[in-house]
Amino acid sequence: MSYAGFSRKQRTVLTWWAPGSPYHDYDAIVCDGAVRSGKTLAMGLGFFLWAMTCFRGQRFGVCGKTIASLRRNVLTELMPRLEALGAVWKERRTENLVTVRFRGRENQFYVFGGRDESSASLIQGITFAGVLLDEAALMPRSFVEQACARCSVAGSRLWFNCNPAGPTHWFYQTWIQNAGERNCLRLHFTMEDNPSLTPQIRERYRRLYTGVFYQRFILGQWVQAEGRVYDFFQPEMARPVPQGSFDRWYVSCDYGTVNPTSMGLWGRMGETWYRVSEFYFDSRREQRQMTDEEYADALASLAGGRSLTAVIVDPSAASFQEVLRRRGWRVTKADNDVLAGIRVTADCLKAGKIVICQGCDDCLREMEGYVWDLSAGQKDRVKKENDHAMDDMRYFAATVLAGRSAGFAARAVERTRGKEPWK
Repeated sequence: MSYAGFSRKQRTVLTWWAPGSPYHDYDAIVCDGAVRSGKTLAMGLGFFLWAMTCFRGQRFGVCGKTIASLRRNVLTELMPRLEALGAVWKERRTENLVTVRFRGRENQFYVFGGRDESSASLIQGITFAGVLLDEAALMPRSFVEQACARCSVAGSRLWFNCNPAGPTHWFYQTWIQNAGERNCLRLHFTMEDNPSLTPQIRERYRRLYTGVFYQRFILGQWVQAEGRVYDFFQPEMARPVPQGSFDRWYVSCDYGTVNPTSMGLWGRMGETWYRVSEFYFDSRREQRQMTDEEYADALASLAGGRSLTAVIVDPSAASFQEVLRRRGWRVTKADNDVLAGIRVTADCLKAGKIVICQGCDDCLREMEGYVWDLSAGQKDRVKKENDHAMDDMRYFAATVLAGRSAGFAARAVERTRGKEPWK
């Protein structure tokens, strides 16, 4: 195998476990740092090569935030490279099991998703010779610790890979700050450690992010979220509704009874989505509540006879969704992952993929007061104030534009089997 195409840090990840390496006696490795820094590929490839070189007939764990994200981000990238080295693999999706043959050895790799606290029970009772945890900082502590506890085979090692979160995050305090005490090799990656990125691509990524997302995703720092969420946005960035025809329309809705209800009308012209108009009703301010039927009337008035691709609705607003369906609207439940949605929204706003038009006064007003909650402890959380138009905007970005923000498409690579027939 040629290592010429890898950076120095990537080569360390690929070989730290090998006899003669200065890190051979470490029990674990943590790679953290910037996005697109080459750590995921190096970690995955190094993990499989270590497993297939040092063991035969053993079981290993491969863990991600979800099984779908793990297949997309790790397995579909790694398997073609393993095939090129002569490996043959077979996946049984119903069992979440990948069996790999390489140089006369065969091992089994079980795939797990660490979505929430209940996920820890999925991994109990199995014995591993090693485990790879991709996006470890996004998994609950109970799942990570249960996965580590499964590694009791002699010579087993732990492999962790993640992007930074806040400085009080349990993984940072437990594994990164105490790497030496845990006999763990910690490698911090930046985009300069990925030789496949051109200077132009690196600069493009630097322009994408701002505030805490720039510090974490570009600089790779474990920093506290603070201040305004969209700190780069100024009211004067609002633009008039452009002249011309829009080819697609959505309405996004954050539904409230006691709290305000906010709806945004989004139209696409070219590659840009414009928030051309909005509806905002604060029942406390107006000293009365509106019914679901009245909100549906308001949505119809906002749509103004336009053909909507869908109405993206707060997933908890079941009764309102039913009213809209009965009126013939196509309803899509919003993706309500707050932090991921904020990141996508920020990327799109900064890249000009989303534009707030003049006249959307409540959205512009909330942008100024939408701030991080500094009392949230270990959690990155926004204050639940001035957030209703922010929520409906986030619903739109996360549901319609996620994976396409700023022109970067997240695609699942087609899964292929080994070139040799499986016997």
